[in-house]
Amino acid sequence: MKTTLITNANIVNEGKVFQGDVLIKDRYIERIGKDLSYPMADKVIDAQGKYLLPGAIDDQVHFREPGLTHKATIQTEARAAVAGGVTSFMEMPNTNPPTFTQVLLEEKYQIAARTSLANYSFFIGASNDNLEEVMKTDITRVCGLKIFMGSSTGNLLVDNQETLEGFFSRFPALIAAHCEDEPTIRKNTAEYKDRYGEDVPIECHPLIRSEEACYRSSSFAIGLAKKHGARFHVLHISTAKEISLFDNSIPLEQKKITAEACIHHLWFNDSDYKRLGTLLKWNPAVKTSHDQQEIFKALLEDRIDVIATDHAPHLLEEKSNTYFKAPSGGPLVQHSLVAMLEFYQQGRISLEKIVQKMSHNPAILFQIEKRGFIREGYFADLVLADLDKTWTVHKSNILSKCGWSPLEGTKFHSTITHTFVSGHLAYEDGKFDESHPGERLTFNRK
Repeated sequence: MKTTLITNANIVNEGKVFQGDVLIKDRYIERIGKDLSYPMADKVIDAQGKYLLPGAIDDQVHFREPGLTHKATIQTEARAAVAGGVTSFMEMPNTNPPTFTQVLLEEKYQIAARTSLANYSFFIGASNDNLEEVMKTDITRVCGLKIFMGSSTGNLLVDNQETLEGFFSRFPALIAAHCEDEPTIRKNTAEYKDRYGEDVPIECHPLIRSEEACYRSSSFAIGLAKKHGARFHVLHISTAKEISLFDNSIPLEQKKITAEACIHHLWFNDSDYKRLGTLLKWNPAVKTSHDQQEIFKALLEDRIDVIATDHAPHLLEEKSNTYFKAPSGGPLVQHSLVAMLEFYQQGRISLEKIVQKMSHNPAILFQIEKRGFIREGYFADLVLADLDKTWTVHKSNILSKCGWSPLEGTKFHSTITHTFVSGHLAYEDGKFDESHPGERLTFNRK
């Protein structure tokens, strides 16, 4: 068995920061302690001054394979994730073809088994007519069901009331949803087209895909979930108004309704449209500084449970288009952890809270087996970060296949130096070791 000993690390785990050592044996964490020695260790890493975190788990990415591989592939985006300290991802079904069947779902798992450097899981997608197919899902080996309750890239909109009732009443595991009210968006779109024609300014995006559209859909979906007792997770909260829908009075393990915040809704606000244009076009839209501040506050207060990216790459030539022609989404998975560490450097969030929201809580929320924590017997999904190593995002160091980022020119004051995926040192000081692929996530569910 291959062994690695990490010494003198500042370990961030389960609400504490303490100095210690970690021994990795094969795929697992063998021991955690002070002054550990293992003379026969294959590799010893002196982590003096660095911080050891459990690998981040991103519960919402779009890696574009199959069918849209000119934008990205599972291989390219998994490498970007690992370089950024994301050791596990959950990928969405709006590929081409959409992941509406068990056969198509399994094909994605086979691609990942061959090519993904990170650990992986894939959502089965909901359509207006695939309820019975969805019910065949093995919930111990699939992260959950994704419903688009608002059209976005790929337009997998589910708007049949009877079908929605069926999903919420029958699916036995986690349901995740994109919530934007389609009639509201259509009405707003028509109004802005009347005013501007096809040349709608990008600054109108958060007015078209408005606060009302988000709240109407989220509140409706949560009502359905409560009616049927479903386990429901609302993705990418973008408005202050929606925060009132979520509870922070009970532990996460007991919550049936949970929420996610994404990096772009924490980092940007509507003042950034002037500078970034359609590069900042996401669904749901980046909204006001008030929304941005309230989402951050809700994260700290545990009304919002996890931090993710909604990583959704498109080619720059696709994004550099007029409002209606530019697709929504952008790449963020390489920079999510360092972005949150930047907020730590600014005194806005603790390291313990970052680890809770990016590692512990996704593991709890999705009931992932033996990941998300630094614990003996758990998979060694680990990240070393140097909080005193500054770097700037340039095209030359962007790893996503699309080759651009809305964060270009941003100076970060923290660097990910090492990433272990299931015990394998997959990334070290800018170099990858792709000799061992990541593993399929499994889930503690009956």
